[in-house]
Amino acid sequence: MGAIYKREMQAYFTTGLGYVFCAVFMAVTGFAFAMFTVQVAMSGADINLPLYYTVVIISLVVLLPILTMKSFAEEKKMKTEQLLLTAPVSLSSMVVAKFLAALTVFGACLGATCFYFTVISSYGTPNFGVLYGYIIGVFFLGSAFIAVGIFISALTENQLVAAVGTIAILMVMIGINFLNPYIDSAFIRGILSWISVYERFDRFCYGQFDFAALLYYISICFSFIFLTVRVYEKRRWA
Repeated sequence: MGAIYKREMQAYFTTGLGYVFCAVFMAVTGFAFAMFTVQVAMSGADINLPLYYTVVIISLVVLLPILTMKSFAEEKKMKTEQLLLTAPVSLSSMVVAKFLAALTVFGACLGATCFYFTVISSYGTPNFGVLYGYIIGVFFLGSAFIAVGIFISALTENQLVAAVGTIAILMVMIGINFLNPYIDSAFIRGILSWISVYERFDRFCYGQFDFAALLYYISICFSFIFLTVRVYEKRRWA
């Protein structure tokens, strides 16, 4: 598992994909933070952190699939998949190693964006509850997105298809809640709100810890990692 993890980390930065992801993520979040927090604070108005979080989530929908698209699709394209399947490591360890590699790159970038919040301190006392909510909420939401991307990458050898397919699924996952205003049934609206990853993130925006949302994101991670393992179990014996 350690060898696969190390190999994936090296691949992210020898191919330049890791640098591209970090640069674009930092640029997008930095611009959004400047526009919706610093500039607003300078004008004396209330800081709009939920809007900043929305931009971060949307950026993850586009950027994380680019980070995960090569995980397994490239192995198929380069004909190195059989080396993984015959390696002295379990399939679950193989999948988890690739998942953790992508999560490490994402987590490092997310950690770097936490320094943005130090800027707010110059305009008053920062709300550390909001900062913790940002770290925890975005990290576990991103983890769920990465697990989805890993799974889609395992289904195809075309990296572009993997990226586009993942983006489409993630857009449905965050956009399903926006259908509520157009649905008359309260029961259906309740179901859509319950399964919406965006709706569950709402409390984190205000520094409130939501254990149910955290458990939901972790469940998505385990579900898609399990499905990826099942894909390769079927492939190994095919």
